[in-house]
Amino acid sequence: MNPQDHQLIYQGKAKSVYETDDPEVVIVKFRDDITAGDGEKKDTLTDKGHFNSVISAKFFEVLEEAGIKTQYIELLELGVMLSHRLDMIPLEVITRNIAAGSLLRKFPFQERQEFDPPIIQMDYKSDEFHDPMVNDDIAVALGFVTREELDEIRKITLKINQVLKDFLLKKGITFPDFKIEFGRNHKGEIILGDEISPDSCRFWDSETCEVLDKDLFRKGETGVMDAYQEVASRILDIEDKKKWNIKDITN
Repeated sequence: MNPQDHQLIYQGKAKSVYETDDPEVVIVKFRDDITAGDGEKKDTLTDKGHFNSVISAKFFEVLEEAGIKTQYIELLELGVMLSHRLDMIPLEVITRNIAAGSLLRKFPFQERQEFDPPIIQMDYKSDEFHDPMVNDDIAVALGFVTREELDEIRKITLKINQVLKDFLLKKGITFPDFKIEFGRNHKGEIILGDEISPDSCRFWDSETCEVLDKDLFRKGETGVMDAYQEVASRILDIEDKKKWNIKDITN
């Protein structure tokens, strides 16, 4: 399927969303663009969209099996996902299991300090305002969500965190933190959307603490695509690779 044959709805930093003949279904095209620092740092990395699409598809399937509703329908081909159409809520929901990244720049936590229970942080998704952190009162006052919806988002997020932590532990990957987004479907239900990939998560090798995510790009280090490939190779089983015909991009 060629997404460009359909009407473009939205184009973000690394994904484009297109209409289908069904008003409640969209095509999500994962592009090879990579950005950091509110989009100030940019590059294009061959096959990045392919890796992020299959990694996200796998995580969405794991979450669906655990009873968590997601936007995902199916991976049509590498880099192209069929998804339920959502009215996205402009909040980035960040879950922190281990202190890393911007949390260390803004608060006096120790590097790699573990949090139990995890910290849930919400940022207003806006390049114009540089994604500021918001509390419940601000989110409600801006009209994005109700307090009841915030409670539901936190409950779902904590379950997502536990499911993925347990899954990744078996793959030799530590899960320091991740960013997810939610939207409402045509029934008004809160549904997990966007993506779950090395672009939006931190992944560390459980034994060596080797970075396996976009932090390599943020810091100007090499091996970004090797890291993405390593994550894909670890989480995808033989049946996944056959189903999605991805032997050409994994070890």
